[in-house]
Amino acid sequence: MFCALPLGPVLGHEYWLSPQSYQVESGENIAVNFRNGEEFVGSVYSYLPNRVSRFEVIVDGVANPVEARAGDTPALAVSAPAEDALLVAIMEASPLTVTYKDWDKFLSFTNHKDFPQAEADHIANGWPQDRFKERYTRHAKTLIAVGSGEGQDAPTGMATEFVALTNPYAEGFDGQMKVALRYQDAPRPDAQIEVFDRGPEGDVTITMHRTDTAGEAVIPVSKGHEYLFDAVVLRPVEGVGTGKDVDANQPVWETLWAALTFSVPQ
Repeated sequence: MFCALPLGPVLGHEYWLSPQSYQVESGENIAVNFRNGEEFVGSVYSYLPNRVSRFEVIVDGVANPVEARAGDTPALAVSAPAEDALLVAIMEASPLTVTYKDWDKFLSFTNHKDFPQAEADHIANGWPQDRFKERYTRHAKTLIAVGSGEGQDAPTGMATEFVALTNPYAEGFDGQMKVALRYQDAPRPDAQIEVFDRGPEGDVTITMHRTDTAGEAVIPVSKGHEYLFDAVVLRPVEGVGTGKDVDANQPVWETLWAALTFSVPQ
């Protein structure tokens, strides 16, 4: 299924970069789709320039903007580098808004994403509970092996992001995927990471993990599996006001979604 735009508001849906192949040889085509869905199953979306604020391919620390056109599906289609490398693709989406009409849906979302204080903060600020808005942005990364996949991920300066501290394609990879979670160019300690693990038969399992005091986590992964790591920042919109000063037409909350996809070779 290919879509130009989401068909309606999506509450709690993940957004990720979905390579058609995580391992390619030098000179082969690399194709990556934008996907949005739940439990690592989602629809493909076309590239729309007004919906994307940053879209780059990074090899050996050198970033190049992706030259995509409106309607491109897959959104990323480039030739692999001539030499073995770890190719990193990143995308930051422009802000969108969603309207909550059901207070319980908001509470379900905040509980799922581990923001237990959100309910009390919302009420204390005098924000409406029957109809209010959230602004959200996506910050997605994927790791693709060209040849041996030799190389290392690094921070890219996205508003929030995962940084792979181990390379799952490297020779001798021990099945322990170490990642750093960052927010505003700093480590994000004690944060929830939701891990979606798709096995060779297509079945998806979901587990929860947390970063340590350094904002890092070590997550066991399996050969032949594909992974989506997801982490969300929830924060009040700057300058939103409280009580009667709140503009009902403006969002009161903002979420920033970090996503990392990769696979582990057999």
